[in-house]
Amino acid sequence: MKKKYLFFISQDYSFPILRPLQEVILKRGDEIKWFLYGDEITMDFLHADEERLLEIEDVIDYNPDAVFVPGNVVPSFIPGLKVTNLHGLPSNKFTKGGQHYHFIIRGMFDLYCTYGPKCTKKFKELAEEYGYFHVEETGWPKLDPLFPLSEIKDSKRKAIFFASTFSPKYTKAKILYPLLYEMMKKYDFDWYLTLHPKMDSETVELYKSIDLPNVKFVESTEVIEYFKKSDLMLCDTSSIISEYLTQLKPVITFQTQKEEPFIINVQDIDKLENKILSVLDNLDINKKNIENSVKEFHPYRDGKSSERVLDAVEKMLDGKNLPRKKKPLNLIRNFKLRKELGYWKF
Repeated sequence: MKKKYLFFISQDYSFPILRPLQEVILKRGDEIKWFLYGDEITMDFLHADEERLLEIEDVIDYNPDAVFVPGNVVPSFIPGLKVTNLHGLPSNKFTKGGQHYHFIIRGMFDLYCTYGPKCTKKFKELAEEYGYFHVEETGWPKLDPLFPLSEIKDSKRKAIFFASTFSPKYTKAKILYPLLYEMMKKYDFDWYLTLHPKMDSETVELYKSIDLPNVKFVESTEVIEYFKKSDLMLCDTSSIISEYLTQLKPVITFQTQKEEPFIINVQDIDKLENKILSVLDNLDINKKNIENSVKEFHPYRDGKSSERVLDAVEKMLDGKNLPRKKKPLNLIRNFKLRKELGYWKF
């Protein structure tokens, strides 16, 4: 019997996470619809051939078998198995109390689809502790189009992918702008620039206004294409670093929160330009450390993570791997979601 699936999203970064999964769903002959809500999502990013439900009542009537959410919350009043693909690979971001943002459990999901051994181990410990969700290691659907990896043709013209997070605590986009702009004019490199969808509009406009033939601003929906075209990444503190590293290409960070062996961190802005130049001349400089790290956080290089996600969902829909407890009522979170979505039927 044909299964009905729903993508429940409120952020632009959700599109590239879910589209590879959509492709697999359709290939299996199942049905998929999108529900977009909130004022932080760009409705125009939805493709003409992608089906959108406009009202929350339409979602309830659709009665999905499973709901996929690359975010933190989903209403319990929407039918179906609640599945999180998580919205990014683990980064070094922590709450003021020292809790890792990636592992905050909000009691809203039945299934967590994880990326690799390091992430899976922690989530399985949490699943044992809480008892109301299942964990399956699948890899991340967003990265499926990245594989199989292809070699960049040897060229004298190098390309740099620059990315920055939105958090005022972690972003270095404004600090780096003068240096990067001068380098863009000075060197015969291509530059691909992307900023987190939640980045403040002033900084976004600053980078989008760069009018140089070797510079392209890349929307969050198309980063994978430009991962492939670039030789190295320059970043601050963001989960996009891990995404890029799965290609086994080097990443230089500027004043990142936590130094790791798989990244090349620079604290002094006066030394950054020379570091970029030296790494471009030796792109294999940190490859062994990168390989060791990628084995832990995303070992899958077959481009079939979406298939594994759907397999895990189908097993639970068939009554396998069901949690031993029911999810908490989450009255406050569900009340806020009812208010946001304007849905008061019980």
